[in-house]
Amino acid sequence: MTEITDFDALREAMAENSGQPEGPARNARAEELLAAAEKLNVPLAVIEALGHQLKVYNYSSEKGKMFVPFARLLRMWDERPEDFDEYETHSLHWVFKWVSAGMLDQPHVPLASIEKWLGEMEHRYRLAGYSERAVRSAEHSVATHVGDVARAERAYAAWLAADRDSMADCHACELHGQGWWQAEQGRDAEALELWGPVLEGEYTCAHEPHTALASSLVPLLRLGREEEARANHLRGFRLVRAMESMRGAYAEHVEFCALTGNEARGLELLAERPAYFTDDGQPQSKLDFMSVVALLMDRLTGLGLGDRQVPGPAGREWTARELAGHAREVALALAARFDERNGTTHVSERARSRMARQPLVERLPLGVRSVRPAPPPAPAAAPVPATGQPDLPALLAEARRLSDTLRPGAVEAWAAAAAAAEGAELDPRDRAEMADHEAMSLGPEGTGLFERAAALYAEAGDPGEALAARARGAYVRALAGDVDGAVAAVTGPYDEVLALYAADGTGIRQTASVVMSRARILTRRAHGVEGDPAALAEAEAAVREVLALVEGRTGEDVRLAARVAEARAMLGELAGLAGDLERAAELFARGAAAFTAAGLPWFAVEYEARLASLAHHLGDMTEAERALRAALEHGGAQLEAPGRAQLHLQLAEVVGGRGEAVEAARHALEAAHWADEAGESATLGAWARQQLGGFLLRQGRWAEAAEVLESALPDLTAETHGDGAVVQTQWWLGDCLSELGEHRAAAERRLQAAEIARHWPEQHDHATLAHLAGESLGQAGLAAEADQAYARAGGLWRELGNTHGLIRSLRARAWLALRAEGGLGEARGLMADAVRECEAALEAAGDEESRQQLVAELGHTHRQFGDLLARSAPEDAEGAPFREVFEEALAQVVRAAEVFASLGDGALHSRTGAELTAGRLEADLGRPADAVARARAVLAAYEGHGGAEAADGDGEGEVVRARRAEAEQLLRLPAERPD
Repeated sequence: MTEITDFDALREAMAENSGQPEGPARNARAEELLAAAEKLNVPLAVIEALGHQLKVYNYSSEKGKMFVPFARLLRMWDERPEDFDEYETHSLHWVFKWVSAGMLDQPHVPLASIEKWLGEMEHRYRLAGYSERAVRSAEHSVATHVGDVARAERAYAAWLAADRDSMADCHACELHGQGWWQAEQGRDAEALELWGPVLEGEYTCAHEPHTALASSLVPLLRLGREEEARANHLRGFRLVRAMESMRGAYAEHVEFCALTGNEARGLELLAERPAYFTDDGQPQSKLDFMSVVALLMDRLTGLGLGDRQVPGPAGREWTARELAGHAREVALALAARFDERNGTTHVSERARSRMARQPLVERLPLGVRSVRPAPPPAPAAAPVPATGQPDLPALLAEARRLSDTLRPGAVEAWAAAAAAAEGAELDPRDRAEMADHEAMSLGPEGTGLFERAAALYAEAGDPGEALAARARGAYVRALAGDVDGAVAAVTGPYDEVLALYAADGTGIRQTASVVMSRARILTRRAHGVEGDPAALAEAEAAVREVLALVEGRTGEDVRLAARVAEARAMLGELAGLAGDLERAAELFARGAAAFTAAGLPWFAVEYEARLASLAHHLGDMTEAERALRAALEHGGAQLEAPGRAQLHLQLAEVVGGRGEAVEAARHALEAAHWADEAGESATLGAWARQQLGGFLLRQGRWAEAAEVLESALPDLTAETHGDGAVVQTQWWLGDCLSELGEHRAAAERRLQAAEIARHWPEQHDHATLAHLAGESLGQAGLAAEADQAYARAGGLWRELGNTHGLIRSLRARAWLALRAEGGLGEARGLMADAVRECEAALEAAGDEESRQQLVAELGHTHRQFGDLLARSAPEDAEGAPFREVFEEALAQVVRAAEVFASLGDGALHSRTGAELTAGRLEADLGRPADAVARARAVLAAYEGHGGAEAADGDGEGEVVRARRAEAEQLLRLPAERPD
């Protein structure tokens, strides 16, 4: 390290170290700096170095190291208090609280010593004139730790009753502690009310709202406020992820995952922090962490995943079952040490209670990618009656009931009956139906079984059903791609069944089955030769034959009613192939309505979904939304995960398109969840997460959006999703990170997006992203890189003929140049270029609207030019050179006012702002009369803007009030300044 030879260098090094990430490296550097301070022979240098060491220890996993430097500081204070300046005196008393809390967290420190320390703290605070508020807060911590509820309540009341002074914890920390106690006593609503100002960002500090967000998770779940819990998890985990000292809060996020069906995400969190399993610097947070590890591992074991490999302490591989035992053993051993120290059983009871918690929500989708671990499949068992033998007649009766009424689960019911019938004597009819339904479950692979079923139906004396089975076998050939073979195969059964029906040899149900199979096959052929009028006509005739046979003759037969509904929908399908989309939509709607009227809503889902796509294409978003909602409603529990994901995603798009970002986000969240459940996380799930992130961003929920978008990005690829989706995601993520103050990361995302957009034919997005990257790089303090980005954007704006973008990039570069030593000349040149570009564009403007916009841009450029020049001079600047700069600045601002004046009332506020700036410059240049004249001109400009118009709460009124206040202040300046 660079040798530290003076106090200023030491302070600079400590400030630099304070900005480093928490952890052992920062702590080790603090120890080096203390050694360097001791060599300076300056008592205050040692005091400040000890204080720095205390701070970094406190905000790390090595909190136990605080006691030695604090004891030394206290001894130095008792021996020579005059060596402490005002700040270090305050700091010494402040860290009493850290040390008292740190003692509680260390079971080797006797309770008597902690109580003695509490008394010492009270005594010294009284001598220093401080309120007892911080003391009572510390006493409350001691009482809650040992489980003395009565004392805790007394201390809590005294804490709140005492005056807040400079020794009290910040508002954020106090409210967190007060809310924690309410939640601990089961008063969750009261806790959340106390935490409200912290969670909403009204009060913040280094560790808040981080801990409040974590502490709020279980209370929110207990109150059923799941949406808030989800949001607080995504926001809060983002805050604690990089902070080594926050193992306790991190544990609460793992616990949240275990209690909401997000076990896989819980494992991901454990994998991110392997050191948390073994760090011993703060035993209390290790106890908290290992308790929730045991909870999560027990949850996995309960799901049948006890043998799954999981992240755990380094040095060996762990299964969930093994880690559960290890974590419980470590947690209870730590708890026993605390209880031995405290003389109670409170800590162990709390640990056991925490480890035994049961899920509060079966499955709470989070939006980030995390597929629930699937338990190993349990072996299927045939239902058996109390006698211990399968009740085959009952199974057959139930299977027939389900299949005759087209209820879900019919195929599975026949499979159960078949399993129970192994080795039993069955009549041909039973065996035929079993073979028939097994063939249905196999899809295209079931052709041979359909033939077997047909033979058995014939043997059973039902030739019509035998023909129906053969026709079903022909249809599955079409599904397998052999459409011509299917047409040939269905012709015989079709001819035979019509003859049989005419001779009263079979019923309408069997005949309709064959006719419908033929219609399906011909419709499938029409798809294969799309646009062929002959194929379309033949298919339509076949479908209408179904209607002619069945319509009006369904009675109570659900199967026949389903034939009518399907035929209507098939006519819609054919109308769509013929290009008549309006007619197709009408027929899909009729088909879906017919299924619903028949009590078969789950069959309507497919056609409502098709109707939604058609309505979307036709621009009828109201009908599209209705159809999507109906599909989700009709599908119910029978709707499979992929279809549910698709419907929710489409509904999110439609709802979001009409500006309902909150509801759209809910549907996108559901889409992401069901895509994960369907095993489509990397495809459909990535789309859903990308959309969810965008809808969260539109609500200003930056941290949640960032978490979701970061989760989506690894799965989004140009090949699968298109490079436009990748760019949009990076763009949105950059916006989120910028709002969160993570400017370097925002710049990286924007540059990555710009690099992709660089290859697009249209370059507007490339230019915008380069410009935004310049903003982020500048805010991150990377001036040279920011200038490069702005220069890149400026070149693109010029090529695109976008004068406004070009001018703004030049102005931004000018402000960057001003930061550099001796950069005024370059900054002045860039601003002058911006003025020239604007004036040239004005001369070439072809319409009045463009001209007006360019005039406004010119005014803003002159105004910024003046501001830049004025800020280039130090506050205490004197002498002719600086006077010249001020005169130049004044000229630019005056010119800005003149330009804005030419735009009339539309630029009133811009003009008055420039006038006031000019007035302040006049005053600085020693021309009070001119300054007063400008102030009066502003007041005159706002005559008629007073009264209710200026007093209301809207933005216009605020600007008027602010301008008038500035003008009044400027009127007083000359009188206030000494001669």
